[in-house]
Amino acid sequence: MNDEVALPDLSPLRDWFTSYCDSFRTDDPAVQRNYDLKQQHTSNVCRDALIVAQGMPQRFLVLAEVAALCHDLGRFPQYRDYGTFKDSESLNHAHLSAQIMTRHAPLHFLSGEEFSRVDTAVRMHNAFHVPTGLHPETDALLRLLRDADKLDIWGIFEGYFDAPESERASAAGLGFPDLPGCSPEPLAAVAAGRMVHLSTLKSLNDFKLLQVSWIYDINYLKALRLIRERGILDRFAAMLPDERPVREVLAQVREHLERRLVTEG
Repeated sequence: MNDEVALPDLSPLRDWFTSYCDSFRTDDPAVQRNYDLKQQHTSNVCRDALIVAQGMPQRFLVLAEVAALCHDLGRFPQYRDYGTFKDSESLNHAHLSAQIMTRHAPLHFLSGEEFSRVDTAVRMHNAFHVPTGLHPETDALLRLLRDADKLDIWGIFEGYFDAPESERASAAGLGFPDLPGCSPEPLAAVAAGRMVHLSTLKSLNDFKLLQVSWIYDINYLKALRLIRERGILDRFAAMLPDERPVREVLAQVREHLERRLVTEG
């Protein structure tokens, strides 16, 4: 990627994103909380993507911010039309985000090759696994976006439980019931060192385990460091049932995190 090319001013794209969010504004505070959540999430993903990518080529940082700004565009019409952020009960929000970006976002400053890389990152940021065979720079951008997305979702979920129920963004919990304990399938997946699949979840506690399992999917060393610095595992431990199977899988994930920090740091 050639850093000698003049870097674009992203202010028009940022302004466009703000106007896009404003177009969904409503007088219903319960609905607006969900839109506000996604607008703030996007801002935080931009921030974390640039933190994680610090030291990489400047042009790559531009693509990182563009991808982060556009990655959840589809969440707004998804919630408006379906009242949920659960893709399995509505549509693939990442694919819709890519479509909206292609049709409406002011991205004339990107080359065709750069646009293709951003499009792939946006379209695939919610895939269960990163697909094989991608161009190295596309692969790097996609992995960065996935890491930054997870870093903020962890914070969102903590805030969801800290807030009074009347002030929560209702769609953040994906509609899962708040039941005691954790289901066997998510526990088994984490114990096996695998990410938990959404289709196996039966409760909010299972959803918490799914998010803990994302640590197995983190790509960048800086993101791993942020997980430790922000105390993400400690926060989830405080939110999950204090039961032996849960403590055991949390200890395993913590060991995985610390091992990677030692071997890669």
